[in-house]
Amino acid sequence: MNRGITGRTPYPALAIAAAILSLIACRGDMVAEQRQRDRHPAQAESRVGRPREELGEEPGGRRVRERAGTPEEVRRREHMVASQLQARDIADPVVLAVMGRVPRHLYVPEPMRGFAYEDYPLPIGEGQTISQPYIVAYMTQALELEPGDRVLEIGTGSGYQAAVLAEIVQEVYTIEIVPELAQKAGALLSRLGYENIHVRTGDGYFGWPQEAPFDAIIVTAAPGHVPQALVDQLDEGAALVLPVGEEYQELVRIRMGTAGEQQVERLLPVQFVPMTGVARRAPDGDSPK
Repeated sequence: MNRGITGRTPYPALAIAAAILSLIACRGDMVAEQRQRDRHPAQAESRVGRPREELGEEPGGRRVRERAGTPEEVRRREHMVASQLQARDIADPVVLAVMGRVPRHLYVPEPMRGFAYEDYPLPIGEGQTISQPYIVAYMTQALELEPGDRVLEIGTGSGYQAAVLAEIVQEVYTIEIVPELAQKAGALLSRLGYENIHVRTGDGYFGWPQEAPFDAIIVTAAPGHVPQALVDQLDEGAALVLPVGEEYQELVRIRMGTAGEQQVERLLPVQFVPMTGVARRAPDGDSPK
């Protein structure tokens, strides 16, 4: 559920006001969408895939233009990469290129699109947010991904983080506990032409054992402890990156060694929404040492 901030930038009053207006403006659309889903229930799991430029029937086709955005949106995205990512500590050229390519404005409610490339999270409905761009880039970079990797994401949210991952790796498996968000993200990713993203509705606390092991796992909501099931689904040399904690949270990377040993690194303080479902009831015996 892509929703992290570093605390380096406050959540501005303007964005809060815009969020309220967003929820009011989108309420009618959300009701209509729910009625449509009730008439045509979505499957619990869907497959969507990697975008390709040829998805527009010809150069400059509708889908290609939609992915790029308007010239102003392209300019703002380029500015985001330069001022928020490169100016900090995002140095991976692949991550920088993908962040400059994925149209973040399509993953936020339409009334909020003017804020899509700002340096803070934004509401996406259902009490959840899309993480600030820096956190998305930081966590992606921390996974140290390779083109052939298979990645598990816990918390699909808007689908933005999944899209970023899918531009880099071979397959993305993403789980969202809120059915409305899973349906909306799956529909958007499908419309944008992704073929290597698998969306499932459910509790991500236990991962996706049928598809394990994974080359990397990313969690975008904060459990109070590290779910052991996720650690168990790491392949040799794989990394798990997740926020851990309740009142105080920190971003943690756990790397699985070839002999089953685990290397734990504390990366930076963060603030994410808490992981819901089983994570709220499970004992906290798996906290990183």
